[in-house]
Amino acid sequence: MAEAKLPEKVFPVSWDQFHRDARALTWRLADAGPFEAIVCITRGGLVAAAIVARELGIRVIETVCVSSYENYANQGELRVLKPVAREVIGAGGGAGAGVLIVDDLVDTGKTAKIVREMLPKAHFATVYAKPMGRPLVDTFITEVSQDTWIYFPWDTGLAFQPPIKGVE
Repeated sequence: MAEAKLPEKVFPVSWDQFHRDARALTWRLADAGPFEAIVCITRGGLVAAAIVARELGIRVIETVCVSSYENYANQGELRVLKPVAREVIGAGGGAGAGVLIVDDLVDTGKTAKIVREMLPKAHFATVYAKPMGRPLVDTFITEVSQDTWIYFPWDTGLAFQPPIKGVE
């Protein structure tokens, strides 16, 4: 098996930064509701959904489980491992009306497109967005370039980061 090539542009996100960004997302969502339920896209959307649910006082949290990445670097074939529960799809009058979809990142938009098809009337929010996927979300906080890899705090440990320009 070939090793995945590491990206040249990286954006490491700390726990503190992610929490601040998820709360900032909540501020933007506060007037977009009301929402009866959150559907988070696992696994990345779990942490953001917990923060948003707390801040908005939402108690119904559902998951949609989609697998797309292999080796953390290469996006492979998308597979829906667990769809959204029928009770949540029907909330707010059907097709996801009154539902808030939450994810950590929209990248190419492939996962977002599948979830949008499941819940076409839902409000879709992500903490971070890349240009290819951005048109599929209604609300996001930070845009990063398509060729940037985001290192989320749940995927990393504390380690030295070399300077961008190198050591002189």
